[in-house]
Amino acid sequence: MAVEKDPQSGNTLRDFTQKVWITMGIVTLLVLLIFILKAAFNVLLMVFAGSLMAIYFHGLANLLARKIKLKHHWCLLIGVVTTLLLIAMLFWFLGAKISMQIGELSQDIPEILQDVRSRLQNTELGRKLLFYLRDGNNEKMINSFQDIFRTSFGVVGDIYIILFIGIFFTVNPKLYIDGIIKLIPPKGKAHARTVIRRLDYTLKGWLKGMLIAMLLIAVLSFIGLRIIGIPMSLALAFFAGLLNFVPNFGPIIAMIPAVLIGFTESTNAALLVALLYIAIQAIESNIVTPTIQNMMIKIPPALIIISQVFFGALTGGLGILLATPLLVVIIVLVDELYIKKQASV
Repeated sequence: MAVEKDPQSGNTLRDFTQKVWITMGIVTLLVLLIFILKAAFNVLLMVFAGSLMAIYFHGLANLLARKIKLKHHWCLLIGVVTTLLLIAMLFWFLGAKISMQIGELSQDIPEILQDVRSRLQNTELGRKLLFYLRDGNNEKMINSFQDIFRTSFGVVGDIYIILFIGIFFTVNPKLYIDGIIKLIPPKGKAHARTVIRRLDYTLKGWLKGMLIAMLLIAVLSFIGLRIIGIPMSLALAFFAGLLNFVPNFGPIIAMIPAVLIGFTESTNAALLVALLYIAIQAIESNIVTPTIQNMMIKIPPALIIISQVFFGALTGGLGILLATPLLVVIIVLVDELYIKKQASV
């Protein structure tokens, strides 16, 4: 006797299979879209870094134009050439010494770590810390650190791309600004130019204050380390100034090798180095940072940390480096495009 099949159950199974495939297709497209957006965001970060370079050169040109009364394009040329010459002179006179000290530091790191390990063995807290590190967590931390500082095309490739983008933006910024304005509807073009001018003014102020802060940190670190008698003070001060570009995390990273080298001298020297870096950061936080904020806009410290963690997790080292200026841009855009519009309603 033949058993009749229920056509309804067959249709139900077909519908279920079709829905499963549709769901899988949607999930696949979403995953691909996330990867594409992440890669595109990395490119946008490099464009933003190039824009910061162009803003710096044009800001320097405006300063020179006010002082020496020359046309803007001549001041721009002078500013670019002067900056490149200063960088070349820095590496010519100090580069060899800094390079030698960095080489010594890299060679001495294993011995320094062994000395620090021996000192930590003498304390209960130190033994607990060493046990934690031996438990395999140090490898996880190193891998996480490497993931954070991984870039799109490698460090050299990113610098190369940013440099050329910055040069093109510096030579003819009006071409690119007009291109952005063309994408805006006619009734919003005037407001778009106002927003761009405010972004330019705010980022120039941020760059000016940041460069002053980096120079101040480097000089104070060098003087303090020399007074304490820490070797390789020039290289350590150079790193301290350079890493101050990254708020919150940069100074901590810069302090680690200085304290380790201090341990090779004595425990008191390491303690003095730590106190020196803390004191310098206190000066920077209470004197220099308020000055920078007066040049642009006030940013809550917690927002800076949140933006660094977010952009660092999203794009790696470049995101951490550019987190603060990106946060400045976001705050200005929210103020111009939302808060002011709501206030005028």
